[in-house]
Amino acid sequence: MFHVKHKQCAFYIIFLPNNNMNNGKMMKTPMPSMDNVKVAVRVRPFSQREKNAGSKCVISMHSRTTTTIQDPKNPEHTKTFTFDLAYWSHSGFQVDKDGVFTSAGPNSKFAGQRDIFQDLGRGILDSAWQGYNATLLAYGQTGSGKSYSMIGFGANKGIIPNVCEDLFQAIENRERNQEYQVTFSMLEIYNEQVRDLLSRTKKPGGLKVREDTQLGFYVDGLKSVPCDNYAQIERLMEQGAKIRTTASTSMNASSSRSHVVITIQFKQVFLDRGLTKQASINLVDLAGSERQKSSGSEGDRLREGLRVNLSLTSLGNVISALADAAVGRKVLHVPYRDSVLTKLLQAALGGNSRTAVIAAISPADICYEETLSTLRYAERAKKVRNKAMVNTSTLLRESRAENSKLLLGGGHSRTAEQPARLLAEQALGPHPPQLAWAHQLERAREEWQRQHVALAQERQVLKTLPHLLNVNEDPQLTGVLKYPIQAGSCDAGRAASNAITLQGLGISDKHASFTNLDGKVTVAPHSKCKVVVNGVPITTKTKLQHLDRIILGSNSAYLYVGFPSERGSEDLSRFDYDFFQMERAAAEGVSVDKLGAGNGGEGQADPGVPAVFLDYIKLMPLVAEANQMSEELKKGLKMELKVKNLASSDSRGYDLQKEVMVKVTNQRTREVWIWSKAKFINRKFLMEELYQRFLDGEDSHVAQEDDPFWDPVEVVHLGSAHIWLQSLAYCMGLEEQVEFLNCDGLEEAALHIRVTPCAPAGQARGEEDVVIDPLELLGKRLDFQIRIVRCLGAKWLKEGAERGIQMGYRIYDLPHPLYTKPIWKIVNPQIEESVQFTALNVSREFLNYLQTNALIVDLWGLQEGCTELRCSQRDLLVTGEGHIMVDTKHISAVPDIGQIPSNQISELDLKLLKLEQETELLRNVNRALRQENVFLRESLEKIGSRQQAPKSANTLKITGMAAQVPGPGGVNPACAQPAGYDREFAKALKVFYQSMNMARGQFLKLRHYKPPEDDQMLRPFVHQQSQMLKDFGYLLESSLWKLKNDVALIVKKKRGCLLHSK
Repeated sequence: MFHVKHKQCAFYIIFLPNNNMNNGKMMKTPMPSMDNVKVAVRVRPFSQREKNAGSKCVISMHSRTTTTIQDPKNPEHTKTFTFDLAYWSHSGFQVDKDGVFTSAGPNSKFAGQRDIFQDLGRGILDSAWQGYNATLLAYGQTGSGKSYSMIGFGANKGIIPNVCEDLFQAIENRERNQEYQVTFSMLEIYNEQVRDLLSRTKKPGGLKVREDTQLGFYVDGLKSVPCDNYAQIERLMEQGAKIRTTASTSMNASSSRSHVVITIQFKQVFLDRGLTKQASINLVDLAGSERQKSSGSEGDRLREGLRVNLSLTSLGNVISALADAAVGRKVLHVPYRDSVLTKLLQAALGGNSRTAVIAAISPADICYEETLSTLRYAERAKKVRNKAMVNTSTLLRESRAENSKLLLGGGHSRTAEQPARLLAEQALGPHPPQLAWAHQLERAREEWQRQHVALAQERQVLKTLPHLLNVNEDPQLTGVLKYPIQAGSCDAGRAASNAITLQGLGISDKHASFTNLDGKVTVAPHSKCKVVVNGVPITTKTKLQHLDRIILGSNSAYLYVGFPSERGSEDLSRFDYDFFQMERAAAEGVSVDKLGAGNGGEGQADPGVPAVFLDYIKLMPLVAEANQMSEELKKGLKMELKVKNLASSDSRGYDLQKEVMVKVTNQRTREVWIWSKAKFINRKFLMEELYQRFLDGEDSHVAQEDDPFWDPVEVVHLGSAHIWLQSLAYCMGLEEQVEFLNCDGLEEAALHIRVTPCAPAGQARGEEDVVIDPLELLGKRLDFQIRIVRCLGAKWLKEGAERGIQMGYRIYDLPHPLYTKPIWKIVNPQIEESVQFTALNVSREFLNYLQTNALIVDLWGLQEGCTELRCSQRDLLVTGEGHIMVDTKHISAVPDIGQIPSNQISELDLKLLKLEQETELLRNVNRALRQENVFLRESLEKIGSRQQAPKSANTLKITGMAAQVPGPGGVNPACAQPAGYDREFAKALKVFYQSMNMARGQFLKLRHYKPPEDDQMLRPFVHQQSQMLKDFGYLLESSLWKLKNDVALIVKKKRGCLLHSK
């Protein structure tokens, strides 16, 4: 057999004996083991953030294999999944004296870290001892407990440390005529770049993933360190965590968006048999799965900004393709090459590896969508089948292979850093043959000894001096960086000359000074540098107390640990990343109560508010970072968090669903954009890419259309006004001046509007047309005009000279809103636009709408260059007079009309409808006249017979057109009085409804006022609220009193009229 390899125009031809022969005997090739990917699901306890939000558990596990999830919006809807293992870690646990979480009793279902290891970790080790490659993937959304299961926290060790510790314990108990070689490597994949977490040297662009025909994909230049005990692996993991923390801080990269891959190469050498077994154990902590959603760039003109999304999306595509192939579907291509992650996981999925997946999920209702997505992902993964083989070879074959590699590729050998690939049969790759295993191990021991001395010195210093501990979004990276504060004054910042060298977005060369003097420590910001202590920004020297929280720059968080005399046995873990952000939010006046948790429909708590609050907390640091990048790149943008519909209600007065958005303002041009949460997150990732180029000294200039800090100008929603339509149900007009309230519940402008019932020709109805009971309008024609008179005091127009406004509204069943003409550069514009609406056959539903709903008028802000709002007439139905038709349900039931656009409805059909309405009105008049004739005839008979009898108190009321028909001549004037009483009653009702509209407006205003966070402002606030409540009560009492008096006066007059007629 011969091998030919081309390199630098030279050919090497090597003749070797048959590799499958050993002392004249043929080696038997082990048959591959066909195994499905093993899938386990684990549900964690509520996080503190979820507890604060009042979350409910939507996960249940009724056996060791089933997981059921309940839809919080529809509790009757559940979905059950079946996996190989289901771990209940949500409840039923206690903490022992060593701080380990254990089962609370014999009836508890709780699964602790050791239970997970016994099922999954033992399986990994058993496979490795047999010579199989083994892989464990941890999948789930950020904060679901992936890293806790994989690495653990404190005394609760995860799968990785337990696997390593158990491996070395087993090695110690094995036979001495065998040699065991263990090497450890650790890498991170972020933004499709590979970083070696055991090397302090940062390579621009990251390490390269290469492909070899025999080795498959491997990472070129990855450091693989020999180990001979568990303590060495512990130190390597600490070193990797420190490098990862420093890198994520300096690159402004969140650890939740990176994948971590730990690889343990385990080789068994059987000296007596001349045989080796080699296994690659790969432990992968994947990035947060919520970044996988394609909605990350929803509604954005720019591309998807996060390339970690590419890895998770590609992983999902690979799993889907393999799952389809497993059930017999035809699959043309498995997209392993689409991302760095899937290249390195090729053998783990469908290849030479025994693979397990642990899907970590949250129990909280606010995470329902993410949890359901994780469970579906895991369900697909369990269908994937692998073909694992025992990796054995002979020592003779290995030595010959090494000679071949030396001759064929000697130029590739390295002394300290070996090329290593993941998940392939020959996992170590080409390594220097001149270094024996013992020599490599000795060199590693020397390095460990140096590190051990440095760590011992650091621990001694921290025992005696106050210091700063870093706090990271990832609990595994919290407390990794420690900065002692030496006696005297020491500067902190980016510059290497500082006593405390810090990295991070918004950290200046000299950012702050810490002073350790006379048993006290103070901090003072330099110039205008951002320093926050316990959630409050500081500008002067501030004394620090033990366990104070400090944020430097945009979002670099540190916990201050005081002098030894100040320390106790306090639990530092409670001061986590969420604690910092919630403290910061509280200082800014943001809380669940502020977002209106008790303002749901009918007085119930809005279940969406806790989720909105969590979104707000998550986005706060991201917005701070985006503002810092904008400042350093001189983009001139200011971003601020807002809550859409914070103080907004629907047409019935119920709170609208709230969601977090980001208001973006160009401080030079005063242009404004509103970005959704998904759009902002996508833009933030693109900003990071641009900012990294700036930090690396590359050209950060991009074309305007590719700039994540720029968007074309757009129309901006400024606020809404509510005009209650109850008076229209009584055929009464209304004229009001109401407030436009913005998303914060503050007045943005005032609207002068008039709603007038009218005749078909447009003349306003009079008081004689008022009805006492809205049902009197049922089945009749109702015409009314909505006239927008004026907009007053628009702040939007005051803030920018080149701005305009438009207003839009939609009533009842109109298919889309109607908009006023745009008005530019006038602060108090006179609008004077009127639209007439017609309901040809008033339905009961329309009457209910008028009595219980408000007309919502939206105020829109126009910016120079934006597209103005226009309304389409295509889908509107109009009458022959050109009036817009509402309450058209009965019309759409007629095929000849309902399916034809307004501009094609025949005049004949419209005339027919009008004639039907007029006929019904004439019938009513005729019916009224007949009753009047009967009444007159009876009256004449009684007068003629000189018999006096009281007239019926239930005198006929004629409304609408019947009320306008003159009575026959010669009738006693007393008989015409009921129409007069109706007019007076209508006047009283009109005044009452106008007062009620004013009261309703005051009530809505009261409802959206929130108490101030500042205690000094609380007393004026309470006084203001008391005064508004008094005014509100007075308005109600006076309105009711006037209505009672008016009704009493009408009754008195009517009684007098009856006595007079007697």
